[in-house]
Amino acid sequence: MELIADLHIHSKYSGATSQKMNLAQLAEFAEMKGLDILGTGDALHPLWIEELKRELEEFDDGLYRLKNKEIYFITQVEVATVHRFNEKSRRIHHVILMPSLEVAKQLSDMLKNYGDVESDGRPVLSMKPSELVELVMELDSSNIVFPAHIWTPWWSMLGAFSGVDHIKECYEDMVKHIYAVETGLSSDPPMNWRVSWLDDYNLVSFSDSHSPYPYRIGREAVVFNLSKPSYKEVLEAIRNKGSGKISMTIEVPPEYGKYHWSGHRNCGFGPVEPREAKRLNYLCPVCRKRFTKGVDDRVDELADRPRDYSPDKSIGYVHLIPLQELIALSMGLDIESESKLNSVKVWREYEKLVKRFGSEFKILLKTPEEEIEKIGGKNIAEIISNMRSGRLKIIPGYDGVYGRLIIDRGEKKDVSKKFTKLEDYLK
Repeated sequence: MELIADLHIHSKYSGATSQKMNLAQLAEFAEMKGLDILGTGDALHPLWIEELKRELEEFDDGLYRLKNKEIYFITQVEVATVHRFNEKSRRIHHVILMPSLEVAKQLSDMLKNYGDVESDGRPVLSMKPSELVELVMELDSSNIVFPAHIWTPWWSMLGAFSGVDHIKECYEDMVKHIYAVETGLSSDPPMNWRVSWLDDYNLVSFSDSHSPYPYRIGREAVVFNLSKPSYKEVLEAIRNKGSGKISMTIEVPPEYGKYHWSGHRNCGFGPVEPREAKRLNYLCPVCRKRFTKGVDDRVDELADRPRDYSPDKSIGYVHLIPLQELIALSMGLDIESESKLNSVKVWREYEKLVKRFGSEFKILLKTPEEEIEKIGGKNIAEIISNMRSGRLKIIPGYDGVYGRLIIDRGEKKDVSKKFTKLEDYLK
């Protein structure tokens, strides 16, 4: 059974998060996106736990449902740990999946000794990552922990400013309980394949969404191949690399992420490609302050393989741009403006396409371009064709600035190293 999951999101109780991150809207937009399983987000926050218990119904084996909705929920939270390693403060984010809301409530009570679980849905804990994992696994051996967006400059395991150089430096003797890493928006599988020790871990990719809208939720996701919807099946998929239970990941192109290349946003200097950033010694020529080092640069520092390396039997992946952004681009609108993306004009077209074809993922992955053109017109069909064939160029993101899309109407590129349709991979 093919199930698409986004298991790293937030709720309205996290900082800098939409107040529309409630269960009703999350479920509605997840179904439009084509998601089957969604993380609850923020499952340690007392008020959110109460909402989850009140509104969700237990379905089966660790999964929950909202009344009259088909989307499944898995109990999930992101937490931050702060500790010192080699005389430097290390600030790292971790995703925790749990088999029930009851386990989440117990974990919330236990972690009160390390940080304020009531002030933010993503609590900051004064403890080592190894201490966190030990506590989580002692509470329930079916809990899952993995490092979040591992390359982001700040708050990540391998981040240029606050991370370490190896997973063993992060989790120490508790690394035995880590089975996966989250690649994040600014990296994709080929970038991670360059670091050989990452071969031991499943590469997963989720949205870390702070908004319920389809251009945020599910923008990165995992396609699971499970015998049935259940927490145990997800647990086995993540724990057992090579089991075939993870079919592929859905990724935004890494250039689209906010930290792919280096630069200095305050001076408007960027993006700077890795070779030039090194030549400048990662110093802004305008103000002489340090660049925010890009993920591409950081991967290059730790890589022991060339850029074109592809391991045997690697899990497939596909690059997708959210449909709302493609519609806005086809209309000539400013896709960097959230008001434009959520405008009546864009939403009318989005809803028309989803109503006809079933979901955003079905449109982007499976629907023939000629069928899209019949409903949405030539412009959007052409944009989707460009995305599928690699003719959407992206000016890379840097220092917190998202990448920018550009249409390249030249020759089609070779995209044989990734899968552009689910059936191409699954057949």
